[in-house]
Amino acid sequence: MSDLKNMTVSEIEEFAISIGEKGFRGRQIFRWIHGQETDSASSFDAMTDLSKGLREKLESSDACISAMKILKVQESSDGTRKYLLGTEDGMAIETVFMKYKYGNSICVSSQAGCRMGCKFCASAQGGLQRNLTAGEIADQILTVRRDAGEKIGHVVVMGTGEPFDNYDELCRFLEIVSSREGMGLGLRNITVSTCGLIPEMKRFEQDWPQVNMAVSLHAPDNERRNKIMPVNKKYPLEELIRAAKEHGKVTGRRVTYEYALMDGFNDSVEDADALAKLLARSLCHVNLIPLNRVKESDYSQSGRRTAEAFCRRLEEKGVPATIRRELGSDIDAACGQLRASYSKL
Repeated sequence: MSDLKNMTVSEIEEFAISIGEKGFRGRQIFRWIHGQETDSASSFDAMTDLSKGLREKLESSDACISAMKILKVQESSDGTRKYLLGTEDGMAIETVFMKYKYGNSICVSSQAGCRMGCKFCASAQGGLQRNLTAGEIADQILTVRRDAGEKIGHVVVMGTGEPFDNYDELCRFLEIVSSREGMGLGLRNITVSTCGLIPEMKRFEQDWPQVNMAVSLHAPDNERRNKIMPVNKKYPLEELIRAAKEHGKVTGRRVTYEYALMDGFNDSVEDADALAKLLARSLCHVNLIPLNRVKESDYSQSGRRTAEAFCRRLEEKGVPATIRRELGSDIDAACGQLRASYSKL
């Protein structure tokens, strides 16, 4: 069947024409599925401004509107909600809803599982199950905002999976959620994270120059990055930094580097100096992340004083840095933990 949730505006217009309707009916259907209100339609019968005849025609066509199921929700004392969502074919993925002073934000997954194999990450433990469709990535936003009853203005594609390993569906997702007929999300309010797939990074700066990019770095040299991130063996650090700096020059947008501080591994003042030297003369910001403990990993979180010293050192060297606020620390904060615990039920 044709999943309308996975279609762009122009594709739903073409679908409407194919069943004997005017193209603008497709835009109406798209608005019902992806509209800016918190309670978008999950069935044709709910599209009340369409004629009964058209709704019956849609019901009898080969079209459908897929829908995620909420399998479990954990709510933190700070308002963060972590959702375990089920796809129609039985996959389980995670999505996190966060409340900030500037508005509501959501962290969505781009794959069920991940094949990048980062040693400190829970999401990599079970490998890749499959890519998510654009509709499934978008549906995480639709499902969460319906459950929360609140609008969402900022999106980070930093959940389970490597977004650039699912590049075509990522691009389709960006087109769907930024469409004025749908959610109308501003591209500057969307951030996509990558562990360093350089060919896709270069495509991305041409295809989506307004979307923010974050690079998962986590080590200041090849030797240590090779140990924790297998992708570095194919795309070594110096090539990655060169590509990221070029991204900043081409787009005019600051690149965020994510750096998970691991006790005794990458968190010394000397490591901060090495990182500052690596990122010198570039438009960037370093997001220092308190590492989430993963049972299968040998790495543990650096202490708060160590993190603050690391952050100060970067600032002294002229590299803007902040320590990420630990939202939802009381609800299995690490990506993949909720999905893993559910699979054992």
